[in-house]
This record gives sequence, C-alpha cells and structure tokens, in this order.
Amino acid sequence: MLQGLRTIVYPVRDLARARQWYTQVLGQPPYFDEPFYVGFSVGGYELGLDPNGPAAGAGGPVTYWGVADAASAYIRLLELGAQPHEAVHDVGGGILLGSVHDPFGNAFGIIQNPHFQLPA
Repeated sequence: MLQGLRTIVYPVRDLARARQWYTQVLGQPPYFDEPFYVGFSVGGYELGLDPNGPAAGAGGPVTYWGVADAASAYIRLLELGAQPHEAVHDVGGGILLGSVHDPFGNAFGIIQNPHFQLPA
C-alpha cells in the first residue's frame, strides 16, 4: 500500500555543481553525500541528485515544493540561475504555483498552499 510521497530524484550530469546549487537553494548541506548520489532532507521529504540517471529535460512530471511566499521563492530561484518555466499564478482557492528549470534541465516547482497540512 502507498504511504505517501517520500523522495524526488533529479538527474544531473555535474554532481558537484548540482550539490552546490541545491545547497544554495535549500539553505542547507546534504545529509547524504556520495559520488553516486546526494540527498537533501527537506521538510520530511528527500530531494536526491543522481549523476547516473537519465538525461534531464522537459516533458516529465513536475514536483512542487511548498513555500511560504511563492513570488519571492520564484524570484530567488531565478537569481540563483534557474530559467523560467511557468510564472507564479493563482490556480484557485488562494493556491499559488510556478516552476523553473534548474541549471541541469529539471523542472522544479514551487507551491504556496494555505490549505495544506501534514497529517498528525
């Protein structure tokens, strides 16, 4: 049975550069750091970097990471070198989302959802 989402793994060709970029984006170093995989703990979930995965690119699913202020987070990602993918917009009910392409070609989404709560 499914217990819920746990991890998203992004393929990256330059692991050192990706580690550095995501350390800046997340404001913390990885908890797991090996030549074959780098893992960051983000609010109880994992963002992984895989240097041996398939090539990154558009067309796949977009993972949305929760943020307190979608507009500010979007601007910060662009300032750190991400490229625009989908500008922040209201999808209804006060929920704001947007996405960028990280410097490695992966879609990286952000969502500000005032209704979301982790289960107790």
